Amino acid sequence: MSLQVSVVMLGVEDIDRAKKFYVDGMGAELEQDQPGFVLCRLGGATKLALYRWEAVAGDAGVKAEGSGFRRFSLHYIADTREEVDEVFAAAVAAGATVLKPAEAAQWGGYSGTFSDPDGHLWKAATNA
Repeated sequence: MSLQVSVVMLGVEDIDRAKKFYVDGMGAELEQDQPGFVLCRLGGATKLALYRWEAVAGDAGVKAEGSGFRRFSLHYIADTREEVDEVFAAAVAAGATVLKPAEAAQWGGYSGTFSDPDGHLWKAATNA
């Protein structure tokens, strides 16, 4: 067996708002759209599932309460600095909040961080 990520599932407050952000704003391809559940293709074989936050917690058997850093972030690795800027522009137009503007990074690349409307962290970065 080889470790892989097939689906990233996000707990969201508002399914319609999240669908609008990811499909209309960020260009994810809608595969399934059901009450309380949306499945999108992100490119290649990776998929993004959107569920209501409380449903995700219930399914996992944990409490839904909590805020702040949730121990993970999603990363978009771009080929160029211009592509990073394009990702940021699309995200902001779709309703993202810029947390750290894209800028030259101490490690020699270029990166920044934004959050989707539910607070999930996204880093867009390039080594170029």
